[in-house]
Amino acid sequence: MHAFDVLGDPVRRRILDLLADGELTSGAITSVVQEEFGISQPAVSQHLRVPRDSGFTTVRPEATRRLYAVEAAPFRELDDWLDHFRRFWDQRLDSLATELARGKRERRLQAEAIDTPGEATR
Repeated sequence: MHAFDVLGDPVRRRILDLLADGELTSGAITSVVQEEFGISQPAVSQHLRVPRDSGFTTVRPEATRRLYAVEAAPFRELDDWLDHFRRFWDQRLDSLATELARGKRERRLQAEAIDTPGEATR
């Protein structure tokens, strides 16, 4: 399955968001996802299977529990692929930073003019 197929579903993205902070049991994941999305436990299990089978997560048994964790390799591959397209948003972010700095400078100059009105008219 392609990375965007895995990440394209909001339930699977939420599962990965939860796991980004560290390993969780399937029960903990199921509890959050059921509450937030209103889906059944079997549906959550199906969603857990997709990132696991695609290599985005790992699962390990610990006694009677199953612990899920994020697997970094697919995200690195995705990041490498996205790197080709970063130039499109990096340039825009640089432009945004310039505009923000310009606006900050203009507000500072306006504030200084208000604080010292006599100097502005000289």
